[in-house]
Amino acid sequence: MCSLALFPPPLPSGQTTLCESNNELLSGTTTEDQLKQESSPLSLYFPRESLKLHSRTESSSKAAFLDHSETLWMRSAAAWRDGGLTGLLNEITTSHTEVPKWLSMSSGCILALLQKVSSFHGSLFPHLTLSSEDMIAEFSQVLNWSDCVVRAFAWHPHTDKFAVALLDDSIKIYNPKSATTPTLKHRLQRSVAAVQWKPLCASALAVACQNCLLVWHVDPCSLSTRPSSGCAQVLSHPGHSPVTSIAWSPSGSLLVSASPMDTAMMVWDVASESCVPLQRVGGGGVSFLSWSPDGSHVLASTPSALFRVWETRMWTCERWPCVKGRCQSGCWSPDGSRLLFTVQGEMVIYALTFTDTPAGVPTSTSQGPQAAAVVADLSETTFNTPDGDIIVGGEIQSLAWDSTGERLAVLLKGDPHAADRPAIIAVFKTRTSPIFELLPCGFVQGERGAEPRLMQFHPSFQHGALLTVCWSSGRITHVPFYFLSAGVPHCGLSGSPSLPRPQTVPADFANQSLFTELMS
Repeated sequence: MCSLALFPPPLPSGQTTLCESNNELLSGTTTEDQLKQESSPLSLYFPRESLKLHSRTESSSKAAFLDHSETLWMRSAAAWRDGGLTGLLNEITTSHTEVPKWLSMSSGCILALLQKVSSFHGSLFPHLTLSSEDMIAEFSQVLNWSDCVVRAFAWHPHTDKFAVALLDDSIKIYNPKSATTPTLKHRLQRSVAAVQWKPLCASALAVACQNCLLVWHVDPCSLSTRPSSGCAQVLSHPGHSPVTSIAWSPSGSLLVSASPMDTAMMVWDVASESCVPLQRVGGGGVSFLSWSPDGSHVLASTPSALFRVWETRMWTCERWPCVKGRCQSGCWSPDGSRLLFTVQGEMVIYALTFTDTPAGVPTSTSQGPQAAAVVADLSETTFNTPDGDIIVGGEIQSLAWDSTGERLAVLLKGDPHAADRPAIIAVFKTRTSPIFELLPCGFVQGERGAEPRLMQFHPSFQHGALLTVCWSSGRITHVPFYFLSAGVPHCGLSGSPSLPRPQTVPADFANQSLFTELMS
């Protein structure tokens, strides 16, 4: 089994990972090397102080404009709209001078009963007691989402265009072939948890927000830098907020969304703005979604110690219980036959293998994987570096697998309170056919003091794999992994940084054992 003990040691402080060439991760220490990487047309920097944050929350500003001359019925209607049954009962109870005494007392008793039931429900599912922002931060794939400058990132599946959601709730769209950088803003675009481009479409971008889903339609040929809010469809369903995860089907015909507050996963037909809830008992909500590249399965994690894998022909699901905690993250192999996932509180990567259902056999009678196999151990490992001992490993925040199936990136949480336990990205070399194999590649590190917060592979990089990393400093960089072992590959239009001079790698890491399905 592959473990961090087989990895080369992390880079000394001051060095940054530039690229992989000839099966070696190359680093740079000089300002010139770093400038080469940062001068890429797709590398960006967002200083925290340049973002204008909201001076007051929506709830706090509401009181400043509240018309206190509203009638009881108007206030009751507003309370029902904003807070549902609980809000209505609370309004009637507090308006005891305007309603009959029996109605006020009855409302108070019912409200107290509902609060006791809610408290009991919250003891079963503690996440239900969190605020919307805290809930998004808890289940986001972004490390330390609440304080992160870049809160979401998404490459377009077919071009070099990408979208960046920032701390101030704005979304910027970058294309190196265009001088225009559209900025998307909407009054409902609050606490953005995820963004994702629609496949086989140049203009549609789905955005997971605090109270709804937005689907922006941004004409790539438009010269407007501030598209109108009329370009965004608003998709919402009662009780389905905050939205923490979204996923398009590979054909772009369907969009699924998840909320930890809702036990149903919503399957949207965006064109008709209608949805079908897929609901199962247990789990306390849905926190994370991932649609397999072949379109056959959808991973649906819950806030509890179980997750489900839906098959999309008959929309039936398999229930997978976890031992310690919830399924934190997951990713699919390019052919959709293998799912890698991690569990909160554990330091390993699991794998599930799915096989195609034979023709003529009903989906409901076909058997999926019987057990999950451990394929990598990421327990804490101590490395000796020129800066002293560094401990790498522990819990996993997120996984990313490139579209060729040859590089797997793992974002390790680290310990924010310990300087010798930094958050770091570990990259594995992988092979899915004819057997599944894992081999250590190395660690991806940024500038001094910067830690990775979010990562994603370019879905159509032509020279291997391109890993985009969003750092705690507000910088976005791109690390290319060139798979060719001979010659120096040329930089393409995707803006890959230039290759630095080759470096030697210790012979200890030249030949390492790897995980394979043939091993017992």
